[in-house]
Amino acid sequence: MCAQTDTSGDQNLTSNPHHHKAIDGRKTAARILLECRDYTTAQPRLGRLLSICIGDVPETAVYVRNQARGAERAGIPFEQATWDQNITQDEAKQKIHAMNDDPDILGVILQRPVPDHINIRSLQSAVHPLKDVEGMNPASIGNIVYSDVALAPCTAAASVELIKETGLSLEGLEIVMIGHSEIVGKPAAMMLMAEGATVTVCHHLTRSVAMHSRRADVVVVAVGIAHFLGPDMIKPGAAVIDIGINQITDADGTHKIVGDVDTDAVRDIAGWITPVPGGVGPVTVAILMRNAIVAHKRQIAAGWMA
Repeated sequence: MCAQTDTSGDQNLTSNPHHHKAIDGRKTAARILLECRDYTTAQPRLGRLLSICIGDVPETAVYVRNQARGAERAGIPFEQATWDQNITQDEAKQKIHAMNDDPDILGVILQRPVPDHINIRSLQSAVHPLKDVEGMNPASIGNIVYSDVALAPCTAAASVELIKETGLSLEGLEIVMIGHSEIVGKPAAMMLMAEGATVTVCHHLTRSVAMHSRRADVVVVAVGIAHFLGPDMIKPGAAVIDIGINQITDADGTHKIVGDVDTDAVRDIAGWITPVPGGVGPVTVAILMRNAIVAHKRQIAAGWMA
């Protein structure tokens, strides 16, 4: 069944002069990091970001490296700590509580994945909301319901930032979010509603994802399936925000990173599209640094900083 598409409220997507435009995440990230540095250079005391890995987890290395690089560009001290993989849940929580009380620690980053015996959600809840630069404490996510989006989960906030880069007004915009995870889909949907967008959330129980996505002005996809979104799933001129990071092996045996969007096939139909890599990823790191600035301001307001 083909859905009838009502385009009466569209922001004239197909005739937009930015048609077929890649959204450069690196450029957006550079602007955000520069804004962060403008702030940090004026601060007499900042504290450091502490990134925690539990056990030796090779797949976190690239994230830690990117975060360290982003922190350097933002002018924020960054430290990496690796805890023993056999640390107990209680020991880990005690360490986090000690960090909450340490005035020299600006924010805490918990790298994932963690060992099976560690409850990551419980540890995220232990990070004080004013040091929750990842926006992963349930209190931080709960604040989004009340349109307080200043300390939101970084990837969700990055997707909103990149939609704004198109120049489209979010008020009344039809947006379909494919994927409803706690760290991306749900908070992104709530943030977009706070901006005045009309949001539909699709997930694995949605009967026809394409029926929804074909009428959207913007499609945001975060499902972790390579090339999930094809050209038959979007309307001409729509903006496509690709949050997926998937490793695939080509026929010749080479490994490469691709998103959730079949970019080559969708490019000729979409008005805007985020590349993978170079789209959401760099902006996610920049948002982490912007969250650190927000945390610093709130810590000062709370009287934590002399």
